[in-house]
Amino acid sequence: MHVVKQLLTRVDDELHARLKAWAAAEGRSLNDLVSEVLAEAVGHRATRHEVRVRAKMAGLLVRPPRPPGPIDREQALRSMRGLGSAPSAALDADRGNR
Repeated sequence: MHVVKQLLTRVDDELHARLKAWAAAEGRSLNDLVSEVLAEAVGHRATRHEVRVRAKMAGLLVRPPRPPGPIDREQALRSMRGLGSAPSAALDADRGNR
């Protein structure tokens, strides 16, 4: 036995008119249309891939720039020139904690 429950909700006049026109255009009742839309909304969770595809199609996909890769030893030494002994002391302290 299938039990039907009632759901009462308030929607603004403009949304109600759009839903009613949509249902009429498809030759369906407003109740049937709203029931189907709600069932689809709670019955399917978009996967990460689906969200990305929709965002891309809408022009909303943002890809942050990739962080630069690790620098080599020589680049690290050049970047620390003139900073005194603080970087070396920090590295020594860090190595001592391992």
